[in-house]
Amino acid sequence: MIEVINLTKDYGKMRGVNNLNFKVEKGEVLGFLGPNGAGKSTTMNMITGFIPSTEGTVKICGYDILENPTEAKKHIGYLPEQPPVCMSMTVQEYLDFVSDLKCMDKKTKRKQLTDIIELVKIGDVRSRLIKNLSKGYKQRVGLAQALVGTPEILILDEPTVGLDPKQIIEISNLIKSFGKEHTIILSSHILPEVSAVCDRIIIINKGKIVSSDTTENLIRNFSSSPRLSLTVSGYKSGILKCFEKISGIKNIGVVSEKTDDVNTYIIEIEEGPDIRKDININLTDAGFTILEMKLMDLSLEDIFLQLVTDEKEAEHSVSCI
Repeated sequence: MIEVINLTKDYGKMRGVNNLNFKVEKGEVLGFLGPNGAGKSTTMNMITGFIPSTEGTVKICGYDILENPTEAKKHIGYLPEQPPVCMSMTVQEYLDFVSDLKCMDKKTKRKQLTDIIELVKIGDVRSRLIKNLSKGYKQRVGLAQALVGTPEILILDEPTVGLDPKQIIEISNLIKSFGKEHTIILSSHILPEVSAVCDRIIIINKGKIVSSDTTENLIRNFSSSPRLSLTVSGYKSGILKCFEKISGIKNIGVVSEKTDDVNTYIIEIEEGPDIRKDININLTDAGFTILEMKLMDLSLEDIFLQLVTDEKEAEHSVSCI
């Protein structure tokens, strides 16, 4: 559906996007992550044809976005970071205007707009001026305009920016439902949202791709050893002596002291048999009480920070040579 080949964007002597290559398959929801200034919005703008690339090619359903923009853009619904709504129009007037711009069939226009309004839940404000709507409703109207014309591809740039937690959940659920019938690229800095919605994640930093994989594979590849979080009631020195008797423990750290005799330990364990039963038996026999024990995974936030930090350190090492 989407093919990005050697995509590059220069701003004078500064390179904003550096030789990106990736594909998005039909029905896939791709998360596009990166710190501020990484090149996410620039890439989105080139994919949609909003700005030209310095080098490289973007193909939408086989059409080159620069050589055949009219055909390519027929397949795209785009929601930029700032929704392109007309504040002086009502919601209905604006969606009618967008449908005319997209040359929708007049016979099917009314039903499709009604379906879109129902889908994004803006029926109760369809007669109101957009300028009088809340940020969340404006964002929904922006999503609605992207859906006009039933495009196969949705490009969504920071669709939940500036929303409150309840609105973020509502918009995220909407986007997840879109993934059943659309191919989606979703740019966001809200990592739990991306993890919940996306099939695959590309992380970009300094205009370059630093990782591309599913959330599950990223966590698996970056987690060198399993870890346990263990909260225990009892004096620390005695608990640490119990740990010394248990084989399979690589490292132990105390991460918080809740009270004088309640501590949380992070235990890095070796690959092999599950040692949670041994931990439970040893601590219980010694008279200590386990308040909580759970396996820990690296979060998407951990991986994101690790990748971005590694890139910065690599650049610093090169500059020092």
